[in-house]
Amino acid sequence: MTLLRAWLAGLPAYLWSGWGAIASLFLLLAAWEAVSLVYGPLVMPDPRSAFATLWALIDSGAAWPELAATARRALSGYVLAVLAGSVLGLVAGLSMTASMMSRPLVTVLMGTPPIAWLVLAMLWFGASDGTPVFTVFVAAFPVIFIGALQGTRTLDNHLRGMAEAFRLPRRMMFVDVYLPHVVSYLFPAWIAALGTAWKVVVMAELLATQDGVGAALAVSRSHLDTASTMAWIAAVVGLLLAVEYLVLEPIKREVERWREQGA
Repeated sequence: MTLLRAWLAGLPAYLWSGWGAIASLFLLLAAWEAVSLVYGPLVMPDPRSAFATLWALIDSGAAWPELAATARRALSGYVLAVLAGSVLGLVAGLSMTASMMSRPLVTVLMGTPPIAWLVLAMLWFGASDGTPVFTVFVAAFPVIFIGALQGTRTLDNHLRGMAEAFRLPRRMMFVDVYLPHVVSYLFPAWIAALGTAWKVVVMAELLATQDGVGAALAVSRSHLDTASTMAWIAAVVGLLLAVEYLVLEPIKREVERWREQGA
């Protein structure tokens, strides 16, 4: 509850500080408009047409079931990857042997294209939610695992020795020494994995499911409806930005506030 109250109290200042991100979005919209003027609406519809199409989908109620299905699958695979990757990465980071043994396995996971995992998942799970959820999990897991592993392996030994010399309680050592350092590696990995999850789930839905944003993109492609295509893309990107900047990023700032206090 304390963390939630602090997050709500700091939300207005955080939103005000995001003017740089807002400016970059406007630059992206300007580039989008320029490309539309050069190549025409068949290749790239202008932002107004795309957002008008998106609003029509939302107003008719057609957008919500597809967005909900995509978000459910993406977040299911993502949460599983966060739990498994964080715990196993932290455990592997405690042992040099486990760290060295895990690196080739993680390299294999990261080097295998998500489309290959998707084909295997289609053979294993068919046209069910298991296919996109599994593909998201396999794509996001190694990113989070490496973040947790590096966070554990790079802990300052001098800082740990000082904490042990002063005989800090175990809870204080975990909260004030271990946790802030590891979280500074985990949060960037979580955010990177979140973007990966969103991209992979749409790709999986495009090929393996009958609903969700990916399936809607397949329909708009078959109709050569680029306005609907851009509308669905804008909707997915909006969901991703909302989760990252309204949930993960404020929590990260609150957890890492110890750095600013110590500076």
